Amino acid sequence: MDGRHPVLTGLACRCPVCGRGKLFDGFLKVAPACAACGADLSAADSGDGPVVFVILIVGGLVAFLALYAIFTTNWPIWLHLMIWLPLSVGLSLVAMRVFKSLLITAQFHFKASEARHDD
Repeated sequence: MDGRHPVLTGLACRCPVCGRGKLFDGFLKVAPACAACGADLSAADSGDGPVVFVILIVGGLVAFLALYAIFTTNWPIWLHLMIWLPLSVGLSLVAMRVFKSLLITAQFHFKASEARHDD
């Protein structure tokens, strides 16, 4: 990683090897190779790790905000649904991309076996 900070590279969703190319070929699909340096990214797999972080962080945050709103306001239930459901989905999608990128970048930084082709 020649001096690049893995967290900053992961947050930017950039190639974990060079830090310049894009990590994703779509919204959540990892590119087969980096367009900038040609690094093979096909073996990079974050598995179910990002889902755990998204459920715990986004779920906890939205649940806290929803309960706070329920006890402090007198909104009708339809308004709660119109606020909290789209917020949950939107935050989950954004967080999923970021956490997937962070975990893949960490695999390359720490030379995890999932990110190598030495089988």
